[in-house]
Amino acid sequence: MYLTQALHRNVQAQPDQIATICGDRTRTHNQTINRIARFAAALGALGVRPDDRVAILALNSDRYFEVLMATAWADAVMVPVNTRWSVAEIAFSLADAEAGVLVVDDAFSGMVDDLRSACPGVRSVIHAGDQASPAGLEEYEDLIARTEPVPDAHRRGDALAGIFYTGGTTGTPKGVMLSHRNLLTSALGSAAAGIWGVRGRMLHVAPMFHLADLASVVGCMLLGGSHVMLPTFDPETVCRTIGEHQVTDALLVPTMMQILVDDPHVKDYPTDCLANIMYGASPISEALLARTRAAFPSAALNQAYGMTELSPVATLLRDEDHDHPVRRRSAGQAAPHALVRVVDPDGADLPTGSVGEIVCAGDHVMLGYWNRPEETAAALRDGWMHTGDGGYLDEDGYVYVVDRIKDMIITGGENVYSVEVENAIAKHPAVAQCAVIGIPDDRWGERVHAVVGLMPGQTLTLDELADHVREHIAGYKVPRSMSVVEQFPMSGAGKILKRELRIQFASAE
Repeated sequence: MYLTQALHRNVQAQPDQIATICGDRTRTHNQTINRIARFAAALGALGVRPDDRVAILALNSDRYFEVLMATAWADAVMVPVNTRWSVAEIAFSLADAEAGVLVVDDAFSGMVDDLRSACPGVRSVIHAGDQASPAGLEEYEDLIARTEPVPDAHRRGDALAGIFYTGGTTGTPKGVMLSHRNLLTSALGSAAAGIWGVRGRMLHVAPMFHLADLASVVGCMLLGGSHVMLPTFDPETVCRTIGEHQVTDALLVPTMMQILVDDPHVKDYPTDCLANIMYGASPISEALLARTRAAFPSAALNQAYGMTELSPVATLLRDEDHDHPVRRRSAGQAAPHALVRVVDPDGADLPTGSVGEIVCAGDHVMLGYWNRPEETAAALRDGWMHTGDGGYLDEDGYVYVVDRIKDMIITGGENVYSVEVENAIAKHPAVAQCAVIGIPDDRWGERVHAVVGLMPGQTLTLDELADHVREHIAGYKVPRSMSVVEQFPMSGAGKILKRELRIQFASAE
């Protein structure tokens, strides 16, 4: 099992059919595999050897897809970088992964000098954009034009495919190691559940650094489909693109769905070609479900629950379950490739309806965390991935997620870890104590809310706090609201009771 396997099969079965569409560029499977083989050769010429890490910091494009596949073709390891991170966070991931090559596009070429200063191990930077390449950067199209294609290394099985950085309760990102087998298992299981169409057209508007979108990339490849890339999310552009390119499949987060159905242009374009909408990050509200059904009546809805460590799918909520008054609030049943249990702190199965930790096993479970053996051992126990999510199973095997044990906040489809934000807030001289929670938000699903206690005689506004936090972490993690309190609810062990804060401030909205 290996990522590039589908490239060969698609060239054999349909060489002249469309593989990628990006702006005014359309390329066939034959053209695409040739470019991938050439860029793999260019990576080798730049000194990339087996197991070396190749990072990419870019918006969605056909070139992004080529870089990912060429990295595997060259027997190397991909490192997709979160485009919403600060320079400091990006530099940490590059240094941690020991990436020797970095690919950037027009949107991020201005960061290169700062990143090179912070990461001297990055020996080559490749510019894969439409504008002129800045001085000192290799030019992507030139590399492809002047190199001859090399054979596929057929990197496969349990060999490391990529390092995917995700936030952690320690306050710094950690690299999730996923193998070719991990990624293919999750994609094949999801495809078996019918969440994507055969030889369809997949819209990539969710960021391609997200593992959820990479899962869609792999699933679309396996089913012989075409990829339609949009660099950013704009509701009118999305609707126009669906109609213009006859998009059949799309991955969205509920926030995107909310914005789409609220946009008046959704009625201006023919979107009845859309057959499948895959979404995740959080359950869909009943109001949004009804409006999505009305806006896209031809589309089946499928929700996926999982995490990066699960490549990423653990459970799936099928289209027909969305019309069930109770099951629509669940995360669905275990996907075909996954085993799911709910356990107590000792790892014993809990009875139906009892809340415990959701754990998962299967060939989609990560290899571990990059250079973090202790955290790996804590998460992977007896072959089971401990998700840190609290939930329960019903009598039919539907999983209901009721809380996030690790205090993760999901805002606009992005994972925000409260400890990381708290660490940034605590650096402000006016702050004596703080807690960060997620509270319901109609637009973002959840928003980051800071509860702070101030030093004697100090004052603090939300704008002041936001400006301070933005210096340390990415903008989407910055609190959107704030409450100042005299005291916090505390446990007997002296810990802040976040569950009480959630109840207090959710009800105050």
